[in-house]
Amino acid sequence: MAHERDQKSLLAVNIGLAVNIGLAALKTIFGVIGHSPALLAEGINSTSDVAYYVVASIFVRLANKPADDEHPYGHRQLESIAALVVGSFIVTTAVAVFWGSIDKAWDLFSGNSDSEGALTIALWIALLTVGIKLFLTFYIRKLGRETQNPVVEALAYDHRNDFFSASAASLGIFLGQRGLPWVDPMAGALVALLILRTGIYILRESSVDLMDAVPSRELTEQTCRLLQDVPGVQQLEEMQAHRFGPHIVINLTIGVDGKISVDEGNRIAHQVEALVCKELANVRRVHVHYHPTRAGEPMSIDDILAESRKPVLADETPAS
Repeated sequence: MAHERDQKSLLAVNIGLAVNIGLAALKTIFGVIGHSPALLAEGINSTSDVAYYVVASIFVRLANKPADDEHPYGHRQLESIAALVVGSFIVTTAVAVFWGSIDKAWDLFSGNSDSEGALTIALWIALLTVGIKLFLTFYIRKLGRETQNPVVEALAYDHRNDFFSASAASLGIFLGQRGLPWVDPMAGALVALLILRTGIYILRESSVDLMDAVPSRELTEQTCRLLQDVPGVQQLEEMQAHRFGPHIVINLTIGVDGKISVDEGNRIAHQVEALVCKELANVRRVHVHYHPTRAGEPMSIDDILAESRKPVLADETPAS
């Protein structure tokens, strides 16, 4: 399964890299020849895409390295770091494209330059980009759902962003050819804002992964339901979870009858570990510590389940 996941992740990166190399050349060349700031902005965007696709490819390959003494859970966290790098590249590109487009629009409004509209070939290149990116949006999103790889999911969002931005560029070129030349650079500015929005989203999501944020309410409820079926487990005193790439490591402290033997407590702990690892998706390892149950201190499993079903109050931050 891991090998298949890695192959699909690399496939998503390599397809995007190959496509963006071709589109970067086409859009940059015909953006200049066709006198289209919007298409040129698209070309700069694709050129930036090539750069961070290379980075993503390197990180995805490094993330495939097996666990070692210094990294007992493997190197999957590099996938979230790669997504962070992709988001940073996207934000930087957005800022550069935005100011370039606004500068061109200002020149048109102030009379420092004039434009008769872009050539028809620029419109056709933009429309070609729309079709390609529409296909890649759905295909890479499918691979992202199958792999649960944050890098692939970030690239799917980038393809979707490129689809919308290419559509805006096509509209700008079309209207610019019909006597509204200022629409073309303004479409380039809109492209930049769409790029910026995607970049910020990717940065936020990848940062959440690196900060070990987990769906605590959902994960706690699932774990409690499993512990209800384990004889001897009376309480769940504490639960912590940490992400390592697509995997989750869980630390549990459970309450058991204080009169049982150490061997019996150890048997219950091993049963909990095996059950949680088997039943919960992406859980790679479970560490269980057990204490004698003391009345009035930790909540019982039923109490925790009841607590998790309560609605989130308006001033509370829901679990991500």
